[in-house]
Amino acid sequence: MTSNETAIRARGVGMRFGRQRVLAGVDLDVPRGATTVLLGSNGEGKTTLLNICLGTLARTAGELEVLGKDPAARSASLRQHVGYVPSVPDAYPWMKIGDWFRFLRAHYPSWDTARADGLVERLGVPTKTRFKAMSRGQGMKAMLAGALAPTPSVLLLDEPFGGLDPLVREEVLRSVITALGDEPRTVLMATHDLDVAARVADRIAVLVNGRVALEGPVSDFAETGAPTPEHLRLALEGACKEVA
Repeated sequence: MTSNETAIRARGVGMRFGRQRVLAGVDLDVPRGATTVLLGSNGEGKTTLLNICLGTLARTAGELEVLGKDPAARSASLRQHVGYVPSVPDAYPWMKIGDWFRFLRAHYPSWDTARADGLVERLGVPTKTRFKAMSRGQGMKAMLAGALAPTPSVLLLDEPFGGLDPLVREEVLRSVITALGDEPRTVLMATHDLDVAARVADRIAVLVNGRVALEGPVSDFAETGAPTPEHLRLALEGACKEVA
């Protein structure tokens, strides 16, 4: 895959926190304009890898480029082109969505107010409720609207459905699918939810013991038809056994 086709390129990426090794040589290519789902159990380093891509963590080994730039060296300028949805809404509790958007607008020259307002309306984000009083689902949709308003080239999603009850999870998932359908966009989503992966992924990468143990188009995981969560479960179990 050439650099023009690749939005995120990782080679031998490692990360240690003191004596604890979290990533142990990740090799990964995330194609432009596709949704790549990073699968793995809790504690496998998915969040760590996303934060390295965002530039909020500095890797301890290897090479990584996002849109042709090293996020550790140029994180401020690169972040203008990268949207991020954390696993838990991270706005200040006293903020309403308008306060949150004013905070973000100051950091993103490409902020599109009309787009932000349209996303709020379409996703059903309450405008008069403080974040501390929002439900988890409302907060995650607010994060999604804020991440997409600057029209980023790359969107990083870190377990956006974790901890949601089934009905709210489905609502947020539909919001994500709707928002991502607006235009071609490069997405790297970390999750351990196989149903989500089967519904949104163009490509799958399985992280086991700090390395990508399996990677490829989602169609590779089913002999015929669309892959199901069961197909992905079997692939995940197989990858874990090979690494063990």
